[in-house]
Amino acid sequence: MSIWGKIIGGAAGFAIGGPIGALLGVVGGHALDRYAEDQPIDEEAATKKIAFTIGVIALGAKMAKADGVVTRDEISAFRDVFRVPPEEIKNVGRVWDTARQTSEGFEAYAHQIARLFNPGSPVLEELIGSLFHIARADGVIHESEVVYLRRVAEIFGFNDVDFDRLRAIYVGDKGDDPYSVLGIDRTATDEEARAAYLRLIREHHPDRLIAQGLPDELISKATERMAALNGAWDRIKKARDIS
Repeated sequence: MSIWGKIIGGAAGFAIGGPIGALLGVVGGHALDRYAEDQPIDEEAATKKIAFTIGVIALGAKMAKADGVVTRDEISAFRDVFRVPPEEIKNVGRVWDTARQTSEGFEAYAHQIARLFNPGSPVLEELIGSLFHIARADGVIHESEVVYLRRVAEIFGFNDVDFDRLRAIYVGDKGDDPYSVLGIDRTATDEEARAAYLRLIREHHPDRLIAQGLPDELISKATERMAALNGAWDRIKKARDIS
């Protein structure tokens, strides 16, 4: 079942709390639905995914407003990031609109999401990537959006070097530098470059991300990330004549 079914169905479970729990109430509840009795679910894991999903909607809505204007392109970009079933678009839209209008600052949502994962988690990297996708939807990433994204990344446990690497991957405003994509310096040895590539491929494999709490709806972006890592490593191998 899609995460949206769990959110909207919500027949039993436990409260998420905090600003994310308040937003979840907008769509009629903060609990988990259940499969048939012979198909139990892991309520703790499902709750984590639900909190993450609602948090992403909130951060996406507030970032879209960071430059002062929420465009139709940014809303479309969110739908591109999250594969929302047609029958749930209205409910997701209610959460989006509420998040835009609430006085709760974006940092409150970011802190609550950060507590669900280890600092610098690959799952949080995928979230930052999704926000970059929304930010560039209108053709340009405004400075106010960069400030917003950098602050969210900081809350998630990423330093400035990490942020520049993520920006290179998801925006490509550094000439699509393969070294930036792998987060290494050009002076790195062949073995150091290979080790960085293998580590990132292992950490960002879609199956591993799902096991760590990434909703299925974000997997398409995770697959794109894998393609970017493979492309960067191929370019480095070719330039260095690595077999």
